[in-house]
Amino acid sequence: MALKGNLRDFSTTQLLNLINLARKTGTLSIQSDSESAQMSFREGKLIYAYMGNGDGNHLAQILQNSGKLSAEQVQVIQSHAEGKNDKQIGHLLVTARRVTQNDIIQSVRQNILDTVYKLFTWGEGFFRFDANKLPNSGYITIPIDLESVIMEGSRRLKEWEILQDELPDLDVALRFTDRPDARLRNINLTVEEWRVVSFVNPRNSIRQIAKANNLSDFEIRRIVYGMLQAGLVEFVNKPKPVPEKRQSTMQQQKGAAEPSPAVKRSVVVRLIDRIRGL
Repeated sequence: MALKGNLRDFSTTQLLNLINLARKTGTLSIQSDSESAQMSFREGKLIYAYMGNGDGNHLAQILQNSGKLSAEQVQVIQSHAEGKNDKQIGHLLVTARRVTQNDIIQSVRQNILDTVYKLFTWGEGFFRFDANKLPNSGYITIPIDLESVIMEGSRRLKEWEILQDELPDLDVALRFTDRPDARLRNINLTVEEWRVVSFVNPRNSIRQIAKANNLSDFEIRRIVYGMLQAGLVEFVNKPKPVPEKRQSTMQQQKGAAEPSPAVKRSVVVRLIDRIRGL
């Protein structure tokens, strides 16, 4: 029998902790109102993750997202590799020296992590853990220790809460401050930051810039906040103020009344026992 529940009761952090402690093998599916995601585990290690309702992110697209292949190369691969799985496509690309084996491993690993980190900010959604359910054998899986994922995801969750306070409205536009060329010469920007810079225009809202560059709300907030702090850009119209200090995600989910540590521990122990019994 599958384990089911709601993220209002058990957050992504708690679920990953339980899977790690119980060293479970299986797939955790999460469905929100507008998005869905799946994470697969083998003996407590994260091995695969993807967003959406399909079978997963295909290798060619993952390599394009990581900058290892161009859009044109991906188009050619997809037209000539119909019916081939990711492992077969990866073998062909390495043999043709389009990418290296390390390129594939690092790109897939980063895609898995980027997917899971997004789930830490989800406060609503239904989850289901299916024991022993694993991805199709044709997908490339990378074992990743959950301890490091949980630590980084928790750090990003805290950063997410701060960024929401600092940039509550993504429907505002940006413009450059005085002498942007001189300022940009003195700052080392990442590829993603340069792409955002190229879209800065009073006609483009932050949300539109994010969509044009395939960036999540978290990613665009982090980049824009850094540019604001560096004095590169400023708001065309100041965003609406937040009426009061934002409560933490867990406080919002559970309300003002916090259960006692003994009660919380009892619930967690029972859930661990249920997962171990699957």
